[in-house]
Amino acid sequence: MGWLQINTDGGKTAYLPGEAVSGSVRWQFEQRVDRMELRLFWYTRGKGTRDVGIAASQTIEAPQPEGNQSFSLALPEAPYSFSGRLISLLWSLELVIQPGGEAQATEIVMSPTGSEILLPEGPPDKP
Repeated sequence: MGWLQINTDGGKTAYLPGEAVSGSVRWQFEQRVDRMELRLFWYTRGKGTRDVGIAASQTIEAPQPEGNQSFSLALPEAPYSFSGRLISLLWSLELVIQPGGEAQATEIVMSPTGSEILLPEGPPDKP
């Protein structure tokens, strides 16, 4: 099919709440593509039902077979990136081709510290 690439400005992967995630997407493909959508979203991984929330998106209508485009998508104030014993919440940028659904994704971190929040493992075992 070709290739897709997501580049954040300066290769940045850690962001603060409310900050803009900016960069560019590049692509090359051989088949006709109706549109591409860049999504900024969070999702949960771990035990239980997987939850997903799209914070922002940008559509590229009728893209040329080869090209690039800049983007800037604003992060919300929450939820923060975190990892715990049972569940983690991760943020990602994903570029999706339509039709076909081929996609490329890159993970980012969003928190007030600029680092993933590590939750305690839980109470210590009783003797």
